[in-house]
Amino acid sequence: MEMVEIQDLVKSYGSVTALKKLNLTVPEGTLYGLLGPNGSGKSTTLRILCTLLAPDSGEVLVQGVDALKNPRHVRQKIGYVAQEVAIDKILTGRELLQLHGDLYHLSRVDRDLRIEELIDQLEMSQWVDRRSGSYSGGMKRRIDLASGLMHQPKLLVLDEPTVGLDIESRSTIWSLLRDLCANGTTVLLSSHYLEEVDALADEMAIIDNGKVIAHGSPDQLKKNLGGYRIVLRVREFSDPSESKKVKEFVQLIEGVREVVVNKSQGFSLNLVVEDRDVLPRLRSQLEEANFDIFALTESRPSLDDVYLQATGQSIMDAELEVFGKRDFKREAKQSMR
Repeated sequence: MEMVEIQDLVKSYGSVTALKKLNLTVPEGTLYGLLGPNGSGKSTTLRILCTLLAPDSGEVLVQGVDALKNPRHVRQKIGYVAQEVAIDKILTGRELLQLHGDLYHLSRVDRDLRIEELIDQLEMSQWVDRRSGSYSGGMKRRIDLASGLMHQPKLLVLDEPTVGLDIESRSTIWSLLRDLCANGTTVLLSSHYLEEVDALADEMAIIDNGKVIAHGSPDQLKKNLGGYRIVLRVREFSDPSESKKVKEFVQLIEGVREVVVNKSQGFSLNLVVEDRDVLPRLRSQLEEANFDIFALTESRPSLDDVYLQATGQSIMDAELEVFGKRDFKREAKQSMR
């Protein structure tokens, strides 16, 4: 049985269409990753799934239950940890968890037993009885995650759960998510960290511009790219015109199947070639054409390669593009004051 089925989901904010008939299926018992830059529609999708936002059109099912028609029933199945941590600074971590347990109508005995389990799982014993106003970002995120797990949901939905966390906190959360999935909880994890999705997800989808543009297991998506990967840099930092010139030359070399300019790596070129024999031929012809070679390296397909193939830009480029638009809007507002 599928845990989540989303069909033709559409959502607009004024003149901006955030979701464009998005379709997504999450199998039960999997750790499913959503990969994409900020502004791609990930958070909007999760908020609609968790009944916090109404779509313009489309269908959302959780274990076969219509989330739009039966939101109260669906909320009992879902634990949601939002991107923004919202914690009362006066209460201690334990008191916050007690409050969440009461909101889920747990008995006092069950609530307190569950709190002790979560304190142990998330390694919070040394500080859980301190006021949360003194917590670091990692501590706040662990309490937030524990709150979402209080009622032992069938589906745990996480929106960027490790943004800005230190290595220790991230490792603790990764370990917990693996354990949850191994014990039958379905985890839907939204992230723009490539390594996080690659390390954790059984299956994944890439969302861009309000639509799912690729889906499958991380290994399968990388395998589907085929060929050998080569990164070419004629200089440490090239410019767009130079990269375009090199790209036009390289595309004509026998055995080169695909060439994409990667702006986030100094306008380097990401190549897909038929076999490893292309590498010496590539080097030789570049030298004969008087192109200086700063670096020419072979690599295995990565999720960034998958993203680059699907969208024509790396995920870092997409992030910069979104933040660039935000900065432009901010500057425009300031100039009008």
